[in-house]
Amino acid sequence: MDRNVARLRSRLDTLGVALRPHLKTTKSVDAARRVMTTAAGPATVSTLKEAERFAAAGVTDLTYAVGISPDKIERVLALRAKGVDLAVTLDTVEQARAVAEASRLAGDAIPALIEIDCDGHRSGVLPGDAAHLIAIARALEDGATLRGVLTHAGASYDARGDDALRACAEGERAAAVQAATILREAGFACPVVSVGSTPTAHFAQNLDGVTEVRAGVFVFFDLVMAGIGVCKIDDIAVSVLATVIGHQPEKGWILVDAGWMAMSRDRGTAKQAVDQGYGLVCDIDGQPLGDLILADANQEHGILKVRPGSASPLPDLPIGTRVRILPNHACATGAQHDSYHVVRGNDDRIEAVWPRFGGW
Repeated sequence: MDRNVARLRSRLDTLGVALRPHLKTTKSVDAARRVMTTAAGPATVSTLKEAERFAAAGVTDLTYAVGISPDKIERVLALRAKGVDLAVTLDTVEQARAVAEASRLAGDAIPALIEIDCDGHRSGVLPGDAAHLIAIARALEDGATLRGVLTHAGASYDARGDDALRACAEGERAAAVQAATILREAGFACPVVSVGSTPTAHFAQNLDGVTEVRAGVFVFFDLVMAGIGVCKIDDIAVSVLATVIGHQPEKGWILVDAGWMAMSRDRGTAKQAVDQGYGLVCDIDGQPLGDLILADANQEHGILKVRPGSASPLPDLPIGTRVRILPNHACATGAQHDSYHVVRGNDDRIEAVWPRFGGW
């Protein structure tokens, strides 16, 4: 984990931009303290529960990077009243009007970032849609503050190969800078130009015009990131410790006490070149056991099998053997647990237990 964080920090320092890490992956105050530049942030969150929990721990520079709904503005104002510089995200005039009205009534100009759609992945304003961008900025003027623009290259998760990932990163940068330029030329201050996804953060060659990068899963990495080519298996810093509880040799199965309640239902590698099932199985030291994967998962039972098409033999794992299962999606697997047990390298001594939280 420390190596992963140092790697991205060094890269962004070279490119001359700040890191605003996304804390949704860890949802842990202890983990966040090892990722943020300072104890106060900056940082990114995806739920107001995250904002509240991290604010209580002293993180006061936060961006809520999910589109704001009017019913949540009261919670935003409550945090800001406590001294938290919490910015919201929006992409419609309707949202902007709601934020502006609430700001005006509270006497607190909530800062807002306009979300930009850089790749058709999910939400946001098209970067060249000047009319929409300016209309949102004007609506915010009636009580709130335009802080800047924000985008997320979600389509980068489907990119394959270095060239494709570099193209995603440049598309993300160009979209955000184009939108910011339109707003500035229309007379609106746009101090923040925020981009970010773990794949693009690691493949961007030029971040001219960008002020900050948001990324989250880089902290732990996972099998999806390895499948994209962003990291190696050895970089994955989180695993589920499971125990062998049975054998079905005629079926080629080994049973463990970790099903989808431990790993999540995420099957993000199913559409990649290498399907890792529900997770890649490693020995206690984190070394992959050939092509052994968590091929199927019931609620509390996991079924280990050799990956289809592999000539590797089924390993001899006696009852009681401990294995580590690497997750497809670190965020989803982490959400199944209430804490992280922290070890260093191949040493299985637990140095610390870091609580994590969930909810909205």
